[in-house]
Amino acid sequence: MQTEQTGHAIRDAEIRGRTSSVKCFHHRHSGKMYLPGEVSPLAKRLVEVTYQAMWKGIRAVRPGARLGDVGHAIERHARRNGYSVVREYCGHGIGREMHELPQVLHWGKPRTGLVLQEGMVFTIEPMINQGRHAVRTEDDGWTVVTNDGKLSAQFEHTVAVTRNGVRVLTLRPEERTLN
Repeated sequence: MQTEQTGHAIRDAEIRGRTSSVKCFHHRHSGKMYLPGEVSPLAKRLVEVTYQAMWKGIRAVRPGARLGDVGHAIERHARRNGYSVVREYCGHGIGREMHELPQVLHWGKPRTGLVLQEGMVFTIEPMINQGRHAVRTEDDGWTVVTNDGKLSAQFEHTVAVTRNGVRVLTLRPEERTLN
């Protein structure tokens, strides 16, 4: 797999992520993986499990739940499928600024961490690795790669805690019937 840098061509057999942001009084953040051309079954499985893990975390969001419940749901799904969760990056509160508190870890213990309350808005954006969880930043200061050279995938949505649970603020049209 070649290292991705913004503006470079996407080649067959690579998995690629794209993040987009919108500001309309308040920020929203979303990220999606793409599978161009022929992609190996192992890469495709990693992308599918990462997407599922993000949704496991989203489904754990409701008033009275804790951030540890969200992280635990994500990590449990990743580990059950033989993957690890990157620890150097996390989700975050989002609003008038792009990155606000709280930090939303994608691993954790149930019933620990900040209690979720109606009106909170934050991102859930797990990075799941085929190998070990350790990553490093390339010399360009932007590109992040796994230390062991294995593949990594990431999805992201911005969510709001509602009276009855969760609302995904960045739901894509193709997801409206899926989740």
